[in-house]
Amino acid sequence: MNQLDALKQFTIVVADTGDFRQLAQFRPQDATTNPSLILKAVQKPDYAPLLQDTVAKWRGRDLGEVMDRLLVRFGCEILSIIPGRVSTEVDARLSFDTSATVARAERIIGLYQAEGVHIDRVLIKVAATWEGIEAARQLEQRGIHTNLTLLFSFAQAVACGQAKVQLISPFVGRIYDWYKKQAGAAWDEGAMAGANDPGVQSVRAIFNHYKHFGIATEVMGASFRNVGQITALAGCDLLTIAPDLLAQLATAEAPLARALDTGAARALDLPAVNYDEAGFRYALNHDAMATEKLAEGIRAFAADALKLEQLMLAA
Repeated sequence: MNQLDALKQFTIVVADTGDFRQLAQFRPQDATTNPSLILKAVQKPDYAPLLQDTVAKWRGRDLGEVMDRLLVRFGCEILSIIPGRVSTEVDARLSFDTSATVARAERIIGLYQAEGVHIDRVLIKVAATWEGIEAARQLEQRGIHTNLTLLFSFAQAVACGQAKVQLISPFVGRIYDWYKKQAGAAWDEGAMAGANDPGVQSVRAIFNHYKHFGIATEVMGASFRNVGQITALAGCDLLTIAPDLLAQLATAEAPLARALDTGAARALDLPAVNYDEAGFRYALNHDAMATEKLAEGIRAFAADALKLEQLMLAA
């Protein structure tokens, strides 16, 4: 059994890509997208027609609406291949506007429903700012399920659990990147690998907290830099993995054991943690890594959304 098949025994495997033609070979349950992945895809000859067709059909409409229609077009193509759910992201430029995020999410869901897609097959991705988490709370109450992304801190995870969001995506690789950059020449790759990786440790702490306290929100590790980070989180509810790393797992034959366990988490002695808005903002501010990576991630997704708009205007 290869490591990908072994991982699927413990964890739901999710493909992290806009390149849906790659999906079938890995047989993932779910798939995730973001503006950067869609931007990358539409610049390939195979996918450029989707951009051109969508723009031609809806030319003259608000650019944000055309963008959402393009995202939904990709999402529908993905859903024709996978059995589970697709995550589609709200424009990152709305990350600090609760009401606008709710409105955009409802439009995206409406577009999917117009294509005959059941609401339960879509997760709306929202940045895990306080405003984004509040938007997700409102959406969940309306039956729209959410995936809270750009999640780097325990405080963000706690607030998401309190809001009863469907799923969170802690970014393992970007946490790793930050600590590696901070350490500079002192970084010891071998010593900080696997279970000692700071991104892996972050997800493990969140997983243990959720399972210990019976929080139903699903934990999906994301943004991996290497296979070791993935195998160190075997047993996590879900892991969303880029195609190149899925390919590495599919060709690796080394044994793979469960690393995260719900039963073990329930047996831990953990303190209860809750946040109001002021407490959340202070805890996030106190975490330099999470503060920097959240802001950086929003800027990067916003920049790629802008680039996607420019491509649509030129189409």
